[in-house]
Amino acid sequence: MRYANVHKAVFVRRLNRFVAQVEIGGGVERVHVKNTGRCAELLVPGYTVYLEKSGNPARSTAYDLIGVDKPVPGGLRYVNVDSMAPTRAAADWLAAGGLGPLESLRAEVTVGDSRFDFCAEQSGRSVAVEVKGCTLEKDGVARFPDAPTLRGLKHVEGLTALAGRGWRCVMLVVIQMKGVSLFRPNWDTQPRFGEALLTARDAGVEIVAMDCLAEQGSVSIDAPVRICLENGTVP
Repeated sequence: MRYANVHKAVFVRRLNRFVAQVEIGGGVERVHVKNTGRCAELLVPGYTVYLEKSGNPARSTAYDLIGVDKPVPGGLRYVNVDSMAPTRAAADWLAAGGLGPLESLRAEVTVGDSRFDFCAEQSGRSVAVEVKGCTLEKDGVARFPDAPTLRGLKHVEGLTALAGRGWRCVMLVVIQMKGVSLFRPNWDTQPRFGEALLTARDAGVEIVAMDCLAEQGSVSIDAPVRICLENGTVP
């Protein structure tokens, strides 16, 4: 997926979940934050951020905040923070055969009391894929979620139930950066989510973590990342 009309700015402060202030063009501008997570380690005063200018003159904010240059040992790591980017990138990846050939791939499908990002058919078997974008990283380890998520928990439980009915079920974690070596649940923030992932895995749900080629103007799913779901020391 690609962005148009990208601009560099300096982060000032977050006003609420949806709006922040940045310095751009010699003044301070209110921008839409395309991520309702905490992003506390990314949305830091003084950090360089990247904005996509909207083509809608009627909007209350002219820009969307889509990325951050995060300081890391040896330099900067670009992190895409657009919560819509993982699903859009996943659509391209799935269509290109990321999980093998799929038939009747469709988005936003309701099954029972859950809505999944993608459903399809594969060799006569129903497939459900739920995508989770991950922006939280420390010391090369990506973690999800960065804030408790009841919706995410429900999705994991929904996949577990479908796996019990014979579906191929996949939890696809899209890590919105390069440079990570491991993915694990954020046990400190939401132990129930980690426990639900372990239950899902044991029920046959596939947990897949992929990093991204993330740049200011584009995002694409790239390579698999090692996974450790258990709480405690990494084997």
